[in-house]
Amino acid sequence: MNIMQPIVSDPTRETFDTRSLLAHAQQQAEDRKYEDFMIVDVDAHHYETSSYKDIWELIEDPVLRDQFKYTKGATLQQRSTGGYQEMAGRITRYAHRSSEQAPGAPHRDIGLTRKWMDSMGVDVACIFPTPMLGLGLNPIVEVEVQYARAYNKWLTEQILAQDSRLVSMLYLPMNDPEAALKMVEEFSGRKGVIGFLVTTVRYKGLYDNAYMKLYRALEERGLPLSFHAATNWGDQSMHITNRFLATHALGFTWFNIVHMTNWVVNGIPERFPGLKSIWIESGLAWVPFLMQRLDNEYMMRSSEAPSLKRLPSDYMREMFYTTQPMEMVNNQTMLQETFKMMNAETQLLYSSDYPHWDMDLPSTIYDLPFLSAQGKRNILGENARKLFKLDYYISDEKKARLAARKAC
Repeated sequence: MNIMQPIVSDPTRETFDTRSLLAHAQQQAEDRKYEDFMIVDVDAHHYETSSYKDIWELIEDPVLRDQFKYTKGATLQQRSTGGYQEMAGRITRYAHRSSEQAPGAPHRDIGLTRKWMDSMGVDVACIFPTPMLGLGLNPIVEVEVQYARAYNKWLTEQILAQDSRLVSMLYLPMNDPEAALKMVEEFSGRKGVIGFLVTTVRYKGLYDNAYMKLYRALEERGLPLSFHAATNWGDQSMHITNRFLATHALGFTWFNIVHMTNWVVNGIPERFPGLKSIWIESGLAWVPFLMQRLDNEYMMRSSEAPSLKRLPSDYMREMFYTTQPMEMVNNQTMLQETFKMMNAETQLLYSSDYPHWDMDLPSTIYDLPFLSAQGKRNILGENARKLFKLDYYISDEKKARLAARKAC
């Protein structure tokens, strides 16, 4: 079968296959010889909705467990996107996503993830949940704590333990600092756990002293803390926008800007110099803006940030950022300058955000004319390999997978 042709449905086969949707991505992987180097996707998603029943069974509190089961998870629905987030252009819509099969895989989610990874040329993928990223807005603290623990238990036991190519930074229930600390203590060291995750659509100051034991625990274990952006159309400032385009453009950046500002101004990088932070899914254009803005304010009001020993931008240049959604439309001179300001060749991590509508393929980085060959390889995989201590390099396996695809 020619890989550039869609898979034809027949009674003995599934009616839809992700690989047909990503045929051009597969061709890009072959043309650019991705088999010659490692590609790590630091932000990809799966839809835990298909495994809700299994996750709910792991909720320890019997009352909350029954609430989840009998309300069909309605307790989770807090973040507002108006439904527009699923108006897909380049991704599989829900109707097909729920019907696609992955025979032969130890779990359906593993099989589906392998399909898009192999098509795009990705060696290792860091996967995150999707609907539960808005859980930080839930007014019932126990809901976030109980569901996060159940999900993390399910993910580590059913998914990460069964495939070395899949890793994750586990969700932390930050509305309860003690519970977040216990999460780190319990799940650190499990196969595939390479760090922990804060969702930044929440209204809680992450500089509070109640979190310091958590940050120390992460620093001692050498585990990065990532801040995953999203948006909330119900936010008072976002609520005055009347198009999803506007709230998406602003929201995914804004929530990371707020938490980054608090993180730096309150001196967290000084208190925990060994704690690596990663800022996910907010693009890159905001980074130079915030560097300049905070440096300017700091020089005039440094007494309000007495713990800082350097300019805010100096701390920001030591943090890590993911590429997606990278602002590619305007003159690439601006993008090149952004790369310089943030030390992209050592601090930038490739991410696809697959399967969301604004996903980026590895070619987004590979085709940039101003990057050196080594710079491209660093961003596509080497930076992540070093940061997460990914000791395995599976080029031979990748070559075998590509050969098998060509033989189809």
